[in-house]
Amino acid sequence: MSRSRTAHRTVRLRALLKHIVIIGFGLLMLYPVLWLISSSFKPNQIIFSSPGLIPQTWTFENYVNGWKGLQGVSFGRFFANSAFISVMSVLGNLVTCSMAAYAFGRLNFRFKGLWFSLMLVTIMLPYHVVLVPQYVIYSKLEWINTYFPLILPKWLAHDSFFILLMVQFIRGLPKELDESATIDGCSQRQIYFRIILPLLVPALISTAIFTFIWSWDDFFSQMIYLSDINLFTVQLGIRSLFDPSGQSDWGGLLAMSALSLLPITVIFLAFQRYFLEGIATTGLK
Repeated sequence: MSRSRTAHRTVRLRALLKHIVIIGFGLLMLYPVLWLISSSFKPNQIIFSSPGLIPQTWTFENYVNGWKGLQGVSFGRFFANSAFISVMSVLGNLVTCSMAAYAFGRLNFRFKGLWFSLMLVTIMLPYHVVLVPQYVIYSKLEWINTYFPLILPKWLAHDSFFILLMVQFIRGLPKELDESATIDGCSQRQIYFRIILPLLVPALISTAIFTFIWSWDDFFSQMIYLSDINLFTVQLGIRSLFDPSGQSDWGGLLAMSALSLLPITVIFLAFQRYFLEGIATTGLK
């Protein structure tokens, strides 16, 4: 009995130490975010002189001043611009990537293997390699300083990763479902809408979450194509609050940075179960 109790205590002690280490690493990873939120409530003059997480003096002026924005354009406009780009990007990926995935996963057409291989190659191609050719094309189309370069590619099945994600999911669905629907007189379009899409919901939700987060957090592409302050997104607005000369409104900058985390955090927490299910059922780790 004594040996079994000792072994049981040893197991519990190891589990306790394991959880302590995990919690410690978790707090270490979360510290920058906690400091960001805490500092957004501190007066400008003590943000960097008081590194503690609990402000000695609380103020909401940072949020009020930060929300006023720049040059008469409030951060409400920037949030609306980011929301528009992100939502349109999500819709584009859901529609076109699911269609492309259905074609690769279920249909037979000439050079299917070649096209699928080329699609996979684009995943490994760095974005910066195609940046200059894309910019030249958009410039000739007079799309610079518009949202077209940021949204239109999503409506042309541009994100190969999501196509691959859905292809893996569709390949896991029994083909007998398609055959039964064909016997009942369904066309390929009806099979796609009535059978594949309803079963594809977990992968679609994963795609929507990834697309929204990536579009919302995107800075590089928006910086390249947008220069009109009325078209600025949240990320560009936050960057504009930073003054290299050292006169930055750090309080407003940190306050708006904290607010920018809210939409993606809420969306991820709300759809976390579907997100994990979509990843797990595709066979992608």
